[in-house]
Amino acid sequence: MEINCVNKLLKAFDEDIKLSENNDFSVYYALGCSKKWVANILPYELISLNIKEAINLIMTLSEGNIFYEKFPDIIETPNYGDNWGRFANYIELNNRAIAQMNYDRTCCGTVNTIKLLPAIPPSARSWANCVIISQIFPNIFGDSYNKAPDVENSIYGLVLNDGYSKNIISENIDITPDEQLRALCDLAHFRGLKIGFRMVISAEQMKVRYPDCEQTFDWGNDEHLEIYIQECTKLMNLGFECMFIDSAKHIGGYDCANYTGVGRLPEYPKMQYILNEIRLRSGKGNISFVGEKSSDDFERYRMMGLTAGTDYITGDDFEAVKALSESLKYYRDYAPGVEIENDNYEGGISFEQRLHRINTALYAYYRASDKLPSFMQTNDIFPLRFDTNTHHIMMTNPSYSTDGTPISHIKNLFMEEGRWYNHKVAELFAHALCR
Repeated sequence: MEINCVNKLLKAFDEDIKLSENNDFSVYYALGCSKKWVANILPYELISLNIKEAINLIMTLSEGNIFYEKFPDIIETPNYGDNWGRFANYIELNNRAIAQMNYDRTCCGTVNTIKLLPAIPPSARSWANCVIISQIFPNIFGDSYNKAPDVENSIYGLVLNDGYSKNIISENIDITPDEQLRALCDLAHFRGLKIGFRMVISAEQMKVRYPDCEQTFDWGNDEHLEIYIQECTKLMNLGFECMFIDSAKHIGGYDCANYTGVGRLPEYPKMQYILNEIRLRSGKGNISFVGEKSSDDFERYRMMGLTAGTDYITGDDFEAVKALSESLKYYRDYAPGVEIENDNYEGGISFEQRLHRINTALYAYYRASDKLPSFMQTNDIFPLRFDTNTHHIMMTNPSYSTDGTPISHIKNLFMEEGRWYNHKVAELFAHALCR
């Protein structure tokens, strides 16, 4: 693989690799340091850029105030130590929902995710911001197609051993899917961001595809287990460094009365083995494994190998979060986090409540080095239109285009009032990033 995949991506779009400044957007600065990003925007303003304009903008936002006329050959991930995931803010971007939708077909979610990176606040001095992408593997229910808003096309059902989702890959350009994902990781790292992906573990929500057949995933099948580990390790080797694990609370049969997934889950020792193997095979001791709702029996999840867990506490009660942060300050390798919104959200949180929760996530501690992790969705940065929600676009893949064009979909997916809200979110981050 060519090391400089960003240059290869530019060439694939018939662009030269010499970069120039892009000063067309409102730049927000952290108070007291040189961290910067763009805000007071609507997503279509960035997604309508061509790939070179987007990369020019990323380079213009260089934290060191050095403009690189050529993307560097080697980019390292921001270094926050091996346990960075214990303190991070996780922001999930639904890369399928923001993909290009041409009539009934979907593609190119990775390129559009790259275009949105300038609008994600970079990491702070004391803790990282980590982008999680919602889809990376093909989904079972109609990958590469968008359907009506009431027709299931769930991201939670995926296919292993069959490459990446066509929803997120650009197929008609001269750059491999691996290289496209590597370019995404390198550009995120240049932006001062960590990056990860969502993964399911419910057996009947996964298929394993072979050249001549397809099998329902089985945790008792050693070949299936090996494929699962290999797929995740491959992504870590491309530059990903976080894996968000759906339904992690219930691993080993724990609290299954509240389990809503479909199919068996791995046993506790097997999950320990999986996470350890991914770390060993990738050679990365700093991977953050985040468990959905893995938040009541802290020691159980810490010993499993997780770094953080969701759904212990929302940001509604600032003082309760601050007290929890203080009580867990000596636990440096695992902590439950503050939820602003999760992937099951179906509506009901006002702008004011959402902003209050973000404020809590960013400031509810005595020392910035002791903050809890937090969890946000696309909707927390760029508000979705009123008649959809986070869970809906995870379960379905509708196009909201009024004329069949991709940019019409992006314009109509997000609400116009989101510009003011995006500005208010930026103000909260501006006061936090130099801590």
